[in-house]
Amino acid sequence: MALTLLKNQGLSDAQTSTSTSNICEPSTAANGSQQFMTGNWFASSSANLGTNWSYISPYTRFPAAAGGFCCDQLVLFNPKYKIWIWLLQYSQGANGENIFRLAISREASFGTWYWWDFASSGGLAGWAANWLDYPDMAFTTEQLFITFNMFKGNAWQRAVVFRMPLATLASGGALGYQRWATTSNGSIRLCRGPGTVMYMGSHNSASQLRVFNWPDASLNISWNDVNVRSWLGGAYSATGPGGINWLGRTDSRITGAWMGAGVLGFMWTANRDGSHALPYIRVARINASNRTLLSEPDIWSTTAAWAYPAAAANSAGAAAFTAFYGGGNFHPSHVVGLQSGGGWATTFTKVGTHSPPQQSWGDYLSCTPYHPDGTQWVASGYTLQGGTNRTNIEPRFVHFKA
Repeated sequence: MALTLLKNQGLSDAQTSTSTSNICEPSTAANGSQQFMTGNWFASSSANLGTNWSYISPYTRFPAAAGGFCCDQLVLFNPKYKIWIWLLQYSQGANGENIFRLAISREASFGTWYWWDFASSGGLAGWAANWLDYPDMAFTTEQLFITFNMFKGNAWQRAVVFRMPLATLASGGALGYQRWATTSNGSIRLCRGPGTVMYMGSHNSASQLRVFNWPDASLNISWNDVNVRSWLGGAYSATGPGGINWLGRTDSRITGAWMGAGVLGFMWTANRDGSHALPYIRVARINASNRTLLSEPDIWSTTAAWAYPAAAANSAGAAAFTAFYGGGNFHPSHVVGLQSGGGWATTFTKVGTHSPPQQSWGDYLSCTPYHPDGTQWVASGYTLQGGTNRTNIEPRFVHFKA
């Protein structure tokens, strides 16, 4: 199956106010002529198909809260309720806690935002002085789901899942929500794709996934454990030009997840092993009905490493992904791909010109269906262009189709 790039656009320094980082963590979504992109530490929007992008400061766009904005952000567009959803994570305040802010903009008034704030403790005594980090966000037919890891100091405490009704977010009414937490699994990743059930995944071990499901019609989460082929984590390395290891902070958290056509998919970065000379993307495809493993079409190369995948299913249930490729003769470069038979069709969107002297990159990308044509996708990426300063980071907006 061929892959066609419909738009492949890098954001300029003016469009990001040079508020970029090697740990860029870009997120993007699109609704026709409306486009929005966030990253560390910027936001930018366009209302004319990307012809003009306007920088938005996440530090000053909203009132101050907790310890001030920093740093993680995510953005989605929900086509059923015609709302933009922008999540901003804030720094710890004097009490050791932080908040996340959930801002909503209606399609008809794109750029005008109202919001709710969620404290990390939420009034729970056992969660006092805890703070939230590493968010994920996705929706089902009627619910928005948000996940975080929660820490006390530097010690991981639990993972927490928030669920809130999209109809209330769209109306701006009094927002009730549910919250569920676990101390058994961390870095829970939400599946992108159509449906009335939110599926989520986390590692139990290096040979087993825990697959959670939370139906829109239920108050309760349940889960199944699925065995997969074993893989290695540890200290990742993929030395590129100049001897720089761009994977210096990489880990094995699940970063890509989708649900479509009755299949659940999970992706993560696995380390080199006896069958793979370099780090690569592990893929597990699971039957959504009975949670049995269907296949493991990993993404790998003998000449460079793959890392940091994000994924989504389109309205037809087909999966696509965005990721980085680097090492050997390649500086960290951006690639998008989609399902093609039993494997993947891929293409570069931009080849990097430099590697990060800090020997670090990450931590996540985004991939989501495009609207109004839900068979297409939009994805975020970034590369270094022309130098090694953080101002040489070029975030990238990509619109593509099968």
